[in-house]
Amino acid sequence: MRRAKKSAGRAIIYVLLLFWTVISLFPIYWTVTTSFKVAVDVTQGHMIPWYDYTPKWLGWRSLGLSPDTIFTESTVRSEFLFRFQNSVILSVGAAVLGIAIGSLAAYGLTRFEYKFGPWRNKDISSFFLSQLILPPVVLAMPFLVLYKQVDLFDTRIGLILIYTLSVLPIIIWIMRDQFAAIPHELEQAAFIDGCSVWGAFLRIVLPIALPGMAAAFILSVIICWNEYFFAALLSSTSAKTLPVMVASQTGSQGINWWSMAALSTAAIAPLALIGIFMERYIVKGLTAGAVK
Repeated sequence: MRRAKKSAGRAIIYVLLLFWTVISLFPIYWTVTTSFKVAVDVTQGHMIPWYDYTPKWLGWRSLGLSPDTIFTESTVRSEFLFRFQNSVILSVGAAVLGIAIGSLAAYGLTRFEYKFGPWRNKDISSFFLSQLILPPVVLAMPFLVLYKQVDLFDTRIGLILIYTLSVLPIIIWIMRDQFAAIPHELEQAAFIDGCSVWGAFLRIVLPIALPGMAAAFILSVIICWNEYFFAALLSSTSAKTLPVMVASQTGSQGINWWSMAALSTAAIAPLALIGIFMERYIVKGLTAGAVK
């Protein structure tokens, strides 16, 4: 009887997990299948390929990425590749800069005692996290005026800087937990052997914290890759990214859902591959130090 109850409970858990998996993956399924639909299939809500509708390459052909257009010249495909390159440069650049600054800030918060008036280390850490509460639209006008004054409008470096500010709170909190889980005795032993503070950080602490750093880097890339508001506000032509291109898929008769779906599929494919191949590093980095 006890075994039967245990099997039934396990079956219920698996059913619930399967149900949640279907819910989570359905938007991706809808996006991918819509990229192979024509207008009538989209409006009538056909969902199952080769049953409700016959897949077509209309969405991919509009981007110059279908089998019959991939080897021909295409202005839209050139634009897509340019936006894709911008997204890669901005995301990776902001993540690298954020990791460099955030790791040092997190290390300082776990190894030294700071005092700014009534503020202590915990208060400073909470202040960093509180920056995520601020709506981006509040910063729209100040950043727009500032970027035009300092010639950073529609530049990659300008978006890298603001993306770095966006991901710094998350990086600091992840890396703070990583460094806090590393015993201080390891650094003290390095000091006895003649290492400086920088030497102990680079040779002892940093290698141990690499899983957390990898997780913070990947999460930062994903956040920057999907960012739309500042990319649309602070760029016009040279620094436009993929999310802005996805949102612009409209025609004289409305939204071109097949083109938008094809472009969205191409945009999320790199993130899906990162999630598949880097899953163990993400999980290891986010859970390091959680269990003593």
